[in-house]
Amino acid sequence: MKLVAVAILNWNGEDLLKKFLPIVLENTSSEIANVYVIDNGSSDNSVKFVRENFPLVKVIELGNNYGFAEGYNKGIQYLSEKYVILLNSDVEVTTNWIVPMLELMERDENIGACQPKILSYSKRSEFEYAGACGGFIDKFGYPFCRGRLFNVFEEDFGQYDFASPIFWASGACIMTRTELYKSIGGLDADFFAHMEEIDYCWRLWARGFKVYCVPNSVVYHVGGATLSKTNPHKTFLNFRNNLFLLYKNLPSEFFSVFFIRYLLDFIAFIKFIFSCEFNNAFSVIKAHYYFVLSFKKIKIKRKENLSKTLIKNIPVIYKGSVVIEFFIKKKRKFNELGFKYGINKNS
Repeated sequence: MKLVAVAILNWNGEDLLKKFLPIVLENTSSEIANVYVIDNGSSDNSVKFVRENFPLVKVIELGNNYGFAEGYNKGIQYLSEKYVILLNSDVEVTTNWIVPMLELMERDENIGACQPKILSYSKRSEFEYAGACGGFIDKFGYPFCRGRLFNVFEEDFGQYDFASPIFWASGACIMTRTELYKSIGGLDADFFAHMEEIDYCWRLWARGFKVYCVPNSVVYHVGGATLSKTNPHKTFLNFRNNLFLLYKNLPSEFFSVFFIRYLLDFIAFIKFIFSCEFNNAFSVIKAHYYFVLSFKKIKIKRKENLSKTLIKNIPVIYKGSVVIEFFIKKKRKFNELGFKYGINKNS
């Protein structure tokens, strides 16, 4: 039995598969890993292309487009390998990319998930938006990364080249324990796409597992292959899913946090208006509206989730506000935040 399943979710991604799947196969040892393409009901020739050109790649056809979260949930039900790597179809892997993550997880059974260092495909020396060198979150639910604060990206010169606990691992490339993934419910399908990996990692931490970044493993991510950063639907998903995330996972202080978030989201709405980004402004209002509509459903999930929570005070949550640090104090790099996690204490 091979230890690892590399699972690539695909929806009409023939061009991406042509470009990146050969590189995945070239850099993935067939002795330790099987490669799967989980197809979300594609209408192009991507499934045919894989079957005709890469017979060793196993294809799981779902028949419909279930989105990122539920697509993976349904596909991973067919997997029996000890570990699964959720790998975006627009990721270029490098030599020996699996081994450092596998060795770490084999050494410590309390590590539930990990990610590699994720650099930009187009700017090879720069950290990429979706995960960079490990994700974190502040007390108001704003995600940020080692190497990326909001839309400011650091150049990689090895400043984060050490394994470190992080709060969340990127959905672009996350390795986790297959049975653990199944047992805690995988990714939340109500998120559809965006921040579902943060929710998953929050549940891991709350249940006593750790999440790590392993920079000895390196991948390059194109990003924006599904939705660009300026797409109003992505704005909607990010704002709505962040509210889902907070209500589902925060313990009793949710309402005080939500009050602050409401004010900050209103400021974001005003900013979009003044920037003449009216579709994005509408997306903020739409996100809050859909959160209210979904409140009862998420409340049930919250009750179930908190009933299984073992650790409420998760140490790798940043107790400050990254919004204040970035926009008011003008801090642009992760190591300027004064956060004790994710920095080299010997430098």
